[in-house]
Amino acid sequence: MRRQRREDIAVSGEDRQNEEDRQRQLAREHKERQAKRAAEQTGKAKRNTFIGAAVAVVVVAGGIFAATTLVGNDNDTSAAAAQASAAATATPTVNMPTALPSSTPTAKPGAITCEYKRDTSVPHKFVGLPPKKPNLKLSTMTVTTNHGKIVIEVDPNATPCSVNSMAFLAKKGFYEGNKCHRLAKPETSGLFLLQCGDPQAKADGKNPTDGQGNAGYVFRDEAVGTIPYGRGVVFLTQPLDAAGQNSSQFAISLSDENTQIEPVYSVLGMVRSGLEILDKVAEDGVLVNPDDITGDGGSTAPKNPVVIKKVTLK
Repeated sequence: MRRQRREDIAVSGEDRQNEEDRQRQLAREHKERQAKRAAEQTGKAKRNTFIGAAVAVVVVAGGIFAATTLVGNDNDTSAAAAQASAAATATPTVNMPTALPSSTPTAKPGAITCEYKRDTSVPHKFVGLPPKKPNLKLSTMTVTTNHGKIVIEVDPNATPCSVNSMAFLAKKGFYEGNKCHRLAKPETSGLFLLQCGDPQAKADGKNPTDGQGNAGYVFRDEAVGTIPYGRGVVFLTQPLDAAGQNSSQFAISLSDENTQIEPVYSVLGMVRSGLEILDKVAEDGVLVNPDDITGDGGSTAPKNPVVIKKVTLK
């Protein structure tokens, strides 16, 4: 009887191993198909997204950075998600910020000039170029969605051109009707955040260009590395391996685990209220797009759509 039980256990273990091998093989084949699909596309797809979770990340230690801008990670296999989880476990404790600190002394009105350059290389919605002189008195950005309001504290003294761009686009009604195209969750991406701002995004789990659109112009990085990407931090996103390509897209961090992200994207602000809205949306899951042409998981839209009704800055 004992011998039979041992044999049964051995067989069970064998089955589990076979199933794990099968899952790994399926994941490899899926990634190969995605890579082939991406290679077949004409031109180079520029998605505003994050580096694969398999790529090494910079470990954040000691709380707030002393430099000035920020970034992220992505992959759609369970193995990559597990790897990211292991990396997060090994990351030292980070003192999470309660405010967005200015990295420079208070600037005088008129002392800062912003430069915005036209960009027509990706799908876009052009409503003009922002003014060169930013309004340094703005302090709050409110994103009104179909689920409620998300209030964000911004600091134009630290990120004058980023806040200036947001204020301009908001005034032009650029974000009205915009569908947030990406909900990254630990089990699908190794990260936890919501990404919005692609004016052409359909967020339906089918559109292959979701995540590539912008406002038809780009501008330089700001406040890179000022604070880690903890829960509530809002930052601009730009194409992989790019610099100075900020435009209309932004992401809202939904977890302190995101502090593992390498600091390369511009910090925009800190959420003061409304995160619970996004937490509830996240519970409903994501729509994985099998036709994602870059194969980076950058168009995993929330099953429960997040639609921006209006953005205001004051």
